[in-house]
Amino acid sequence: MKITVRLFARAKDLAGADTLTVQLPDQATVKTLRQAIAEMHPALAPLLERSAIGIDNEFADDSQPVPANAEVALLPPVSGGQPCQATSLLSV
Repeated sequence: MKITVRLFARAKDLAGADTLTVQLPDQATVKTLRQAIAEMHPALAPLLERSAIGIDNEFADDSQPVPANAEVALLPPVSGGQPCQATSLLSV
């Protein structure tokens, strides 16, 4: 089955695209999907280990099956910015 995976943030930058089409066997799991993406785009492999996978607007663990025609998203961890300090907000 073919699955379209939407990419965001750093994953989108590393892949050079906002979506990937991944060929998976029937009864594939999220773990299988991660492995297929890593094989297609080795630059994404380290990021995949820390990224969340969403299937039909719900977070999915690695053992969850990937249904045909599912809406799939690869969500890298968010980082950056500066810690918020409550005192700095009061002094504005």
